Amino acid sequence: MPDNSAVETPRKRYLSTAIVGGAIAVAALVVFGGSFYTIDEGERGVVLRTGAIAGTAEPGLGFKLPIIDRVVKISVQSRAQIYDQVAAYSRDQQAAVINMSVNYRLPADQVEKIYAEYGGEEGVVNRLIDRRVFEQTKTVFGQFNAVTAIQERSRLNAETEEAIRKSVQGPVIIDSVQIENIDFSDAYEQSIENRMLAEVEVQKLRQNAEREKVQAQITVTQANARADATRAEAEANAAATRLAGEAEADAISAKGAALRDNPSLISLTAAEKWDGRLPSTMVPGSTVPFIGVK
Repeated sequence: MPDNSAVETPRKRYLSTAIVGGAIAVAALVVFGGSFYTIDEGERGVVLRTGAIAGTAEPGLGFKLPIIDRVVKISVQSRAQIYDQVAAYSRDQQAAVINMSVNYRLPADQVEKIYAEYGGEEGVVNRLIDRRVFEQTKTVFGQFNAVTAIQERSRLNAETEEAIRKSVQGPVIIDSVQIENIDFSDAYEQSIENRMLAEVEVQKLRQNAEREKVQAQITVTQANARADATRAEAEANAAATRLAGEAEADAISAKGAALRDNPSLISLTAAEKWDGRLPSTMVPGSTVPFIGVK
């Protein structure tokens, strides 16, 4: 029988070499591909070399030593942390649950400190922001009465934001704080609603009283105007009557003076008005009127 061992040996060697070469090529590709990384805008990278911080990485394409180096990405964009159940008491001992949000961002030039001291963004939020938000919100809210907290929400929000900003000390920037809602007990909210309705009714009564007062003033003004007009008319009529009387008196006086100065004027007037007929009856001893013929 022919010996095939001499033929199979080179073939086996070729296959083994091909497999080893392929494995090496794949490993090289993996290692080479793992030497590059990218950092997006809004992020910064912390380069770790065998676990120790070796530097930071800016946005873009970067190179790191395979296997030895590792890059931890940290976001430096503005983010919102939501707090749905912040329990607090007002100054007048009214329990409330506050819903609020805190907008923050991590400074890009402090990512090394953020990773070294807090382990990343989550550590900053848990250790620096969360505790201060609960603490300062309760403190500030406790300085407001329940009604004041509702009526002056903007002032409550501003003072809460200022208190949180001052209390948060570390590699984080608080951009804004927004109180979304204040939820009191149902009984207290009902009492507030009843009080508001009562105030609305009181305001309505005040408005009605003011309207009636204005209407009364208008009525008085109109009455005074009518009285003034009547008074003026009466004064005008009195003045006219007085002037007419004075004119008539002057006329009578003028007639009297004329009669004194002209005694025959009476006889002339009577003669002018006589119709030429004598009286049908005469009193004995009386004279015939107007006859003075010589």
